[in-house]
Amino acid sequence: MTRFHVVFISTPGIGNLVPLVEFAQLLGNHDHRFHATILIINMSQRPIVNTYIQSRAATCTNIRFLHLPAVDQPSPDQYGSSMGYVSLLIQNHKTHVKNALTNLMSPESDEFNFGRVAGLFVDMFCTSMIDVANELDIPCYLFFASPATFLSFMLHLPTLDAQIPTEFGDSDTELSIPGFANSVPPLVLPTAVLNKKGDAYSWYLSHARRYTETKGIVVNTFEELEPHALSSLATSPLPRVYPIGPVLDLNGPAQWHDPTRYESVMRWLDDQPTSSVVLLCFGSMGSLSGPQVREIAFGLERAGFRFIWALRDPPKSQLDLPSDPASVDDVLPNGFLERTCNLGLVFGLVPQAKILAHPAIGGFVSHCGWNSILESLWYGIPIATWPIYAEQQMNAFEMVKELGLAIEIRLDYREGSDMVLAEEVERSIKHLMNGGDVVRARVKEMREKSRMVLLENGSSYQALRALTEKLVPKI
Repeated sequence: MTRFHVVFISTPGIGNLVPLVEFAQLLGNHDHRFHATILIINMSQRPIVNTYIQSRAATCTNIRFLHLPAVDQPSPDQYGSSMGYVSLLIQNHKTHVKNALTNLMSPESDEFNFGRVAGLFVDMFCTSMIDVANELDIPCYLFFASPATFLSFMLHLPTLDAQIPTEFGDSDTELSIPGFANSVPPLVLPTAVLNKKGDAYSWYLSHARRYTETKGIVVNTFEELEPHALSSLATSPLPRVYPIGPVLDLNGPAQWHDPTRYESVMRWLDDQPTSSVVLLCFGSMGSLSGPQVREIAFGLERAGFRFIWALRDPPKSQLDLPSDPASVDDVLPNGFLERTCNLGLVFGLVPQAKILAHPAIGGFVSHCGWNSILESLWYGIPIATWPIYAEQQMNAFEMVKELGLAIEIRLDYREGSDMVLAEEVERSIKHLMNGGDVVRARVKEMREKSRMVLLENGSSYQALRALTEKLVPKI
C-alpha cells in the first residue's frame, strides 16, 4: 500500500490545537494510507497545551508530535496585542518548519518511511507557513476551526475594510457579509476588528488575504448546519471548501486534567434528575470580572436551578491564560456556597464535553466558542449565549439570529461591556431551562443531523473523501 504523509501546524492555543489534532486523527482513520506529523510551536504561557500533547501522544497511533526548536520571542516593541505576539512568534518559526519538512522529505530520514509528503495544513493564523510550503513545492491547505460564517467574513474582510469603523462604537451601519443571510451589526465583529488602530486588526487583515493562496480550505462544520454560508463560499472564486465536521474531542480534559475533579463532578451529576442542571462554562481563555461574577452568582441563586459553574480567574498578563481560583469562596458573594450547597458545584476548569454528555444536563450558558457550540449540538443541549472574545460574538449572532439554535443573553458582550445584571441572568436561565421549546426542538434535530453527516454517504463523509482524493499525488 502506498503511504502518504500529511503535516499540520497550529496556533499554540488549546482551542486551535485540539480540533486540528482531531482532524488529523479523522483523516488517518478515514484512509489508512495517511500518517500525520503535527509540528508544535511551544509557548511558555500555555502549559495546558503541553499537558494535552503528552496525553494525546500516548494514545495516538497514526500521529507523531514534533516539537519545534525554540525561537527568539517577539519583543514588546514589536506587538501591541496577543494576536500580534502570536502571529510574530509563528512567523519566527519559518526556518524550523522548513528544516522539519525538508527532513520529512529526505530519503535518508526515518520519517520518510511514512510516505511522500502530500500536504501541509496550516490553521487560520499560521498563514506565514504558506511561504514555506510554496518554497518546498508542497500543496498547502487551510484548516479552519471556526464556522463557515466566520470564514466568509475573513475572506470578505479586505473588501469590508473601508466600511468597518475606525474605533469601537463609531458606526451603527449594519454590514452585508456574503455568508450571513441577515445584515450584521458592527458590534458583533471581533474586538480586534473594531479597533483598526491596533496591530491585531492589521494581522487579521494580513491572514485573511492569504487564505486564497491555499489549495483548499477544510472547515469544521457541516452542510446541514450552515447551508447558506457554505453555499455562498461554493459560488465564489475561491479554493474548494471541504466541510468535514463536526470534528470533536469528546473526552476533553477528563483525559488529561485533574481526574479527581472529573470523578467528583460525575458522581454529583449521577444523583441529579434528567435535564435539571445548567452548565456555565466560558472556555479555556474566558474569564469575567469580579463584579460580573457576583452578578452571575446572585442570578443563579435566584433562578433556583441546579448548576455546575466553571469559574476562572482573569489572566495575570496579556499573554497568560485564565487560571483556576485559589479559593472560589474568595471571589463569590459571602455565603453563596453555603446557600447553594444543595443546588450546585463551582469548580475551575471542567471536562466540558463529558459534562454535556451527561443526561442530567439541560442547558449550557456558553461563551460560544465554535468547539463548544459543536459539542452542545452533538449532545442536543441548548445554549444561552454569553460571548467574550475572538469571533464568539459573531458565533452567538449566527446561532440566535441566523439559525435559531440558541437563546440570547447577549450577542455583543466583551471586556468593557455593560454588566449582565443578576435579574438578566435569572431571567435567561429560567428561559433556557423552562422555556425555549422551539429552540430545544431544533437543537435536538441538529443533534441527529450532526451524527448522520459523518456516516458513509453523509455530507461530511463525502467531503472528507473528496479531500483525500485531492491529497493523493497524481503520479
